[in-house]
Amino acid sequence: MYFFLGTLACLDLCCSSVTAPRMLFDLLRDTRLISVEACITQIYFFFFAASEITVLAVMSYDRYIAICRPLHYMQIINWNVCVQLVSGVFVFSAIYPLVHTLFLTKVTFCSSKALQSFFCDLPQLFQVSCSDTFINVLLILVFGIMFGLVILAVTFVPYILILKTFLKMSSKNMRSKAFSTCFSHLMVVFIFYSTTFFNYFRPNANHNFSEDKVASVFYTILVPFLNPLIYSLRNRELKMSLKKNFT
Repeated sequence: MYFFLGTLACLDLCCSSVTAPRMLFDLLRDTRLISVEACITQIYFFFFAASEITVLAVMSYDRYIAICRPLHYMQIINWNVCVQLVSGVFVFSAIYPLVHTLFLTKVTFCSSKALQSFFCDLPQLFQVSCSDTFINVLLILVFGIMFGLVILAVTFVPYILILKTFLKMSSKNMRSKAFSTCFSHLMVVFIFYSTTFFNYFRPNANHNFSEDKVASVFYTILVPFLNPLIYSLRNRELKMSLKKNFT
């Protein structure tokens, strides 16, 4: 469990490092422009975000084993399995943005126009395109649906099984431990999924560039910032400190 938490923490740091330095640099220069070339390069490094959402799915399975099969946990989730799972996540997450990046190189942009944004994302790039982006949008939908369905299944099916086990628990203490184990993870999943779906799967009629930027800030900067705080809520010393400060 802690291996995956450590991996998620590293991914949070990497994901923020893709956007935060550029944003701070632009704030110091009092400018909000980023070139198309820099934009396309930056998009590839968003494989950290794809890795993060995949690791969150793997963590659901990890929690299922911890709660539903606790006696076999060390046998099933051993060191080799953890390394293999995370390695598979990184390989897949490196290929996924590469497909979008390669197809973006075929798109013609209007006079290499700079984007009015502190970092780049696919919706912003499509807005300055002078050629047809149907294939690119189709790729987002097809890969998004395929990838999304698998990730959603891996993320939420274990929680259905966990809920069945939770309802069978007779001990209040066991229920409390199971709830605290799952609550922080579900909160992180909800924040990440809601901002990502809002950014990529809205109808064009309701598309608003400023809303895109707000949603993008959420899942690239605020979510990685909040993750350690959310997972720290399980820490007893932190809970006691919060109670002292707010009571």
